[in-house]
Amino acid sequence: MPAYLDNSATTPIAPEVLQRMEQVRAQTQANASSVHRGGQLARVILEESRQQIAASIGAEPKEIIFTSGGTEANNLALKGVALQQKLSTGDWPTLLIPRAEHHAVLHPAEFLEVMGASLNMMEVDHEGRVAPKELQKCLADTAISGKPLVSVMHANNETGTINPISQLAATAHQAGGIFHTDAVQTFGKLPFNVRELGVDMATLSAHKIHGPKGIGALFVSKELELEPLIHGGAQERNRRGGTESPELAAGFAMAAQLCAERMEQSREMFTQLNNQLRQLLQAIPELRIITPHEGALPNILNITFADAERLDGEGLIVGMDLAGVAVSNGSACTSGSQQPSHVLLALGLPAAQARGAVRFSFGRFTTQQDIAIAADALLAVIQRQRSRSSER
Repeated sequence: MPAYLDNSATTPIAPEVLQRMEQVRAQTQANASSVHRGGQLARVILEESRQQIAASIGAEPKEIIFTSGGTEANNLALKGVALQQKLSTGDWPTLLIPRAEHHAVLHPAEFLEVMGASLNMMEVDHEGRVAPKELQKCLADTAISGKPLVSVMHANNETGTINPISQLAATAHQAGGIFHTDAVQTFGKLPFNVRELGVDMATLSAHKIHGPKGIGALFVSKELELEPLIHGGAQERNRRGGTESPELAAGFAMAAQLCAERMEQSREMFTQLNNQLRQLLQAIPELRIITPHEGALPNILNITFADAERLDGEGLIVGMDLAGVAVSNGSACTSGSQQPSHVLLALGLPAAQARGAVRFSFGRFTTQQDIAIAADALLAVIQRQRSRSSER
């Protein structure tokens, strides 16, 4: 059985979630917008699921918009608010985004810049964190048109570094701005309450918490209006047209429930696995641990090597895969040429180290044996690459 340590990319679906989805499928396959009995039952299941997810983050059900996943939710947050401002006031908002943000936020922001919005990139510290003072500085130094729209992820998907969201949201609000956070990596792993954090919008995803792929959600404060991206139906309170899936929503809600019930247990398990992996990896010379020991998610560990220029970053991932270990490096392959992670470059790492990074990420089904196998596999892969490099 392969050691699957790429849970930040996606998680295996939990048996309880599959069981709940099969139960819903057996009950009804009707359209939740239909008025007949089957449709009414589908609507009840959909709205009960919405209520569960809303309650888990301290929101009201009407503040939850179901989407196809985190990427669509991020697009809806940024483009929906920007288009609404443009249509109502004639001005595009000013966007403030960290350089280490996920592409699901960066690319919509860049699209809006092409459309006419002002885009300002915020710097992150050496751990990948956005300091409230950095946001204050950007707000003060920027010629603001429209309302500022700030988006900062709750925790970075590559390094696990947690951002001070409540402070950042308060800073944005002091400038009259709107604050969005991409919380797909933290939802279900950390306590997350939209009222306590003070966010206006938050992105959630099911497949990061052992739920089904194909569904996510955007929390939108009831005080906030946005323009739909998908027109053609009155679903989701006229905010997203298209037939809804009670089956996926029920699976999402079950996954969220399981995470809430097991959050402390999972946190302790992830911490133990993280410490175990950190200790085992010390056997590899020139190792550099990127993920901070404090102020980061315990289920993510990102590492690189001081002699990364001698190594083949893509070969590391392939070599681990051949050894039966699934990991990632957060890099993208463009036209067959591996590019260094933009996140790690933003942290100030040299390009070679950003290209040669390896991210381990744990899930509910990760075991201590998986960790031991992964550490042994990485040591062997590194030794082979260094040996070949010395022979050249």
